[in-house]
Amino acid sequence: MLGLRCIMGDLRGGAALLQNLRGTFVSSAVLSSRWRLAPQDRLPQARFLSGDRDSSASVAAKMKLRTRLLVTLLFGGGLLGVWWFVHSEKQQKLRQQRVEQLRQVALGQGTFSLMDHTGCCRTKRDFLGNWVLLYFGFTHCPDICPEELEKLSTVVATLDRDASLPPVQPLFITVDPERDDEAALARYVKDFHPRLIGLTGTVEEVKHAGRDYRVYASAGPKDEDGDYIVDHTILIYLVSPDGLFLDYYNRMKSAEQIADSVRKHIKNYATL
Repeated sequence: MLGLRCIMGDLRGGAALLQNLRGTFVSSAVLSSRWRLAPQDRLPQARFLSGDRDSSASVAAKMKLRTRLLVTLLFGGGLLGVWWFVHSEKQQKLRQQRVEQLRQVALGQGTFSLMDHTGCCRTKRDFLGNWVLLYFGFTHCPDICPEELEKLSTVVATLDRDASLPPVQPLFITVDPERDDEAALARYVKDFHPRLIGLTGTVEEVKHAGRDYRVYASAGPKDEDGDYIVDHTILIYLVSPDGLFLDYYNRMKSAEQIADSVRKHIKNYATL
């Protein structure tokens, strides 16, 4: 009887063991089946990860491009700044050289005391602080002096139309004081610019004024009527507000060229 129970117990234990093994085999089969499907199930995830890598690479490329652009702009801005600094230094040096040249030339550093066409005494001090266009000539000149004074008047009128510029004072100093008194000058200057001032004086006073600008003047022989021509320097002088010679213009310069030159001198002027 006891042996029969042992046999039955063994049979039940074997059945349980078989049942457990069957469950294990089934579970293993299910797991195996799931494992075989897992790679397919993971494909979308793999594709998602690949998309993330592409997006990250695109962002990195954009960052590199922006960095390169920024570096290029900074480098270009630095080069531009260096060029501007060098250019400014060069212009400043040229202006200083120009000032030193003017000081060495020393034209117009003297003074004068003359009578204007209204009978008032005028000295060089009266014109300090003003831009002056100065011409030496004489009222009996047949053609050259009228042409040059007409050109000078045109230049002054042209500059007057530019509101950004200070007024330019036209001056006419005679080299023939024996015939050009105040009355003769008054009749003569009214044919030109309304601000034109005529100046005269004694022979020595006129020579002194001309000598300061190295003006040459020599009266020629008289004719039967006592008339004569004065050979003289034919230049229009530009005088700065400091009272010093700044530039000159000969007969070959047109009114437009002189106006452009005077305009540039005024805009670039540095006080001496």
